[in-house]
Amino acid sequence: MKDRLREAIFNLIGPSIRGKHAVDLFAGTGALGLEAISRGADLATLIEQHHPTANVIRQSIASLGVQQAEVIAANVFIWWKMQSVGMAPVLSADKPWAVFCSPPYDFYVGRADEMLELIAGLIQSAPVESVFVVEADPRLDFQTLPDPQAWDVRSYLPAVVGIYRKE
Repeated sequence: MKDRLREAIFNLIGPSIRGKHAVDLFAGTGALGLEAISRGADLATLIEQHHPTANVIRQSIASLGVQQAEVIAANVFIWWKMQSVGMAPVLSADKPWAVFCSPPYDFYVGRADEMLELIAGLIQSAPVESVFVVEADPRLDFQTLPDPQAWDVRSYLPAVVGIYRKE
């Protein structure tokens, strides 16, 4: 994710990040989760499948002295299935979440059903006042997501970003 896109996202969600449990799916460098902490999220869970990359995120967290971030080296889809059946007690049920979903864009095509199931499951499970940020490219039809009229969709070509607030 480019810096200008990350800045735009945090400008859109604004102070609502404060006090939330940030969940950075497909974390990559961990920039979204760490930015969320720097802007007032209480804690962050960063999920990255690639173990060497997850270790780099851990090193970044340590060098920044961030105490409230956890890195999980796991496949996001498997992690979510384990989370949804209570086998991975990571996400708080009483603290609103700020979920950042920024996978490889091809996942919205090649793994479309899994992506939709992941996003829908997270929205359904999330506490009230949670916020969701989904980054995709124009191939994702935001009308296929839960409560399609509630998404604030913005274009930052080549990216498209949708923000959903669970009321």
